[in-house]
Amino acid sequence: MSDRELIESAFDDRDRLGEAVDAVHRTIEGLDRGDLRVAEPDGDEWVVHEWVKKAVLLYFSVMEMTEMRAGDFVYYDKLPTKTDLAAQGVRVVPPGTVRYGAHCEPGVVVMPGYVNIGARVGAGSMVDTWATVGSCAQIGTGVHLSGGVGIGGVLEPPSARPVVVEDGAFIGSRSIVVEGVRVRARAVLGANTTLTGSTPIYDVTGDERIEYRGEVPAGAVVVPGTREKAFPGGVAHLQCAYIIGYRTPATDRKLTLNEELRGLDVSL
Repeated sequence: MSDRELIESAFDDRDRLGEAVDAVHRTIEGLDRGDLRVAEPDGDEWVVHEWVKKAVLLYFSVMEMTEMRAGDFVYYDKLPTKTDLAAQGVRVVPPGTVRYGAHCEPGVVVMPGYVNIGARVGAGSMVDTWATVGSCAQIGTGVHLSGGVGIGGVLEPPSARPVVVEDGAFIGSRSIVVEGVRVRARAVLGANTTLTGSTPIYDVTGDERIEYRGEVPAGAVVVPGTREKAFPGGVAHLQCAYIIGYRTPATDRKLTLNEELRGLDVSL
């Protein structure tokens, strides 16, 4: 049987987990090297490899708790941290952590943040201080996750799309992106923007308001906001987000992004 068949069989019948142990380890090793990934782009869509997510879930069952040390720090967990960072061209600043089974491409910088198993971070991206990249999240190339950003993990159900932040996106400080939201290429989230799968995202740049949910259009500049909703006990101001502009393809994201955002009165 193939590794995929063994993993899917063990996931459906845990009595067969013993038969799949080696297959689970090989799959997590493939994730760590970057040979496998939980989800990947296919044209304009993202395809989720359910069997790989199942392997991640089974990995927690086959691993045992153990004490680990990093200098004077002592940890007690099932999963080790990533190794061979220098050979992979990945910079991790203490006490930043990349868990084994996550893949960071060359040029990634992880400040004192966290990258969880199954996640993938593209070349040249920055995981800034206290930013977290949850299980299976897919971060593109040249992405900046600012300080305190929370990228949620999506492990279950295995068919669910993970959070996706595509190439060149900028996620402002203390923003939260969860529940499989897709942030398309070169989009910008202003500070403190929270996006769940059901958060309304209103494009107010045209004559008529357009609503998105679960997806930020490419190049969109998004800021947090509120919307009124009536309840029996009164009117509440619920969280939403507003698209107030779009970046142009000619914008050099590294040199002029801050200037462009200031022009739109966006805080980062």
